[in-house]
Order: sequence, then C-alpha cells, then structure tokens
Amino acid sequence: MQNNQVKISPDLQRFIDKFEPSKFKLMPSGIEIRGINDIHRNITQAKEIIARLNLRLTVSHNAEMLSYRGFEVNNF
Repeated sequence: MQNNQVKISPDLQRFIDKFEPSKFKLMPSGIEIRGINDIHRNITQAKEIIARLNLRLTVSHNAEMLSYRGFEVNNF
C-alpha cells in the first residue's frame, strides 16, 4: 500500500494560520472548509486574506458545497 500524504503549500499554510478554520478537509489541490454559518461573509473574508497576503490561492464554491455550508481554497 502506498503512503499518499498531501503536502500543504507555504501559501496555503499561511492562509490556514490567518483564517483559522474550525473544520477543514485537506485535499490534493488545497483545503475544503466546512460547517460555516455565514457562508457569504466567510468567503469574502477568505478572499480578502488571500489578496492582502498576496497568496497564490483561489476560492471556489458551488451549489453542492452549499448543502454542507462549505467552500474550497485551492492552490494555483
């Protein structure tokens, strides 16, 4: 069996340290943040952190993610 550990990029680690998500799932392309009550405010906050720190990350969100109140932050 192979040991496939996902590595966190330095930009993604800086984002996690600033945003401090309570629940997130590590994925090969980034993280998925879940269980957020005010999704719009948190997506806006995530985008502001990314812009302010000049991180090479993107925020993505779709209707399916809305069902579990989540969004993704992915590496470029």
